[in-house]
Amino acid sequence: MKIRIGTILGIDGDSDPGPFNEAVAAMEALGFDSLWLAELISRATPDPIVGLAHAAAVTTRLKIGPGVLVLPGRNPAVVAKQLASLDRLSNGRLLVAFGLGLPDPAERAAFPLPDGQTRGEAFDSALDLVRRYLGGETVDGVRVRPDPVQQPLELWVGGSSQAALVRAGRRSDGWLPSLITPDEAAAGRAVIEREAEQAGRRIDPEHFGVSLTYQDGEIPELLVAAIARRRPGVDPSVLIPKGLDGAVRRIEEFVAAGVSKFVVRHSGPPGATPTATLEAMAEALLPLQS
Repeated sequence: MKIRIGTILGIDGDSDPGPFNEAVAAMEALGFDSLWLAELISRATPDPIVGLAHAAAVTTRLKIGPGVLVLPGRNPAVVAKQLASLDRLSNGRLLVAFGLGLPDPAERAAFPLPDGQTRGEAFDSALDLVRRYLGGETVDGVRVRPDPVQQPLELWVGGSSQAALVRAGRRSDGWLPSLITPDEAAAGRAVIEREAEQAGRRIDPEHFGVSLTYQDGEIPELLVAAIARRRPGVDPSVLIPKGLDGAVRRIEEFVAAGVSKFVVRHSGPPGATPTATLEAMAEALLPLQS
């Protein structure tokens, strides 16, 4: 099993080009597998497509991915065009993960749904169309070009609800959830593989990942509030390991549960420079890569 470790920027950062470029350069030099950017409309973080295009232009090896790109409320043809262009301009380094979007009214208002559709229905419809466009099909008179370098361009999904697990098994090429435990990851994988088999599909055993946040001190109130919305009644300390030693142990537990792809985020402390944080992460985490 190939263990790969990437990291995510943009949740707490801003769009200042100096620190951003410094962090991206450090990621590539230190040997991280991938850079991910979150989609947060109401915070001062780069748009993931724009930010990843910039990162691709200043690197040669680092893989890039949106973690995760909100799909419901977007035009599938435009999404396919953006992804295909980014994959081509990065010479096939794009990783794709889609999600429903945060359960935050301010965020979801930016992605209005078609009349009469739930977010899940809109997601499924859009995902199917994006896949068809990226596969070269003409849909309703629209043919998206250029073609992506990767054939096919794999489409992963996030989420850990029962509906998300069914979607992952029946429609996706991989699974990248967040705020789950290793036991939940193992149980989720079993559901996904069962759903895939029932749909006459197979998910590559290497295509199970997780987005993992660790914290050096107290868990920030903003993150505690986010966990309360996403996982009501769950103790945040169960989901957020403490320090890099805790992150290493948690990754090892996830690997034992069948997870091999990781997007690791350091949540604080305030004032830590991106490069210093990345160097510490690389020293502790990258020996786990195989």
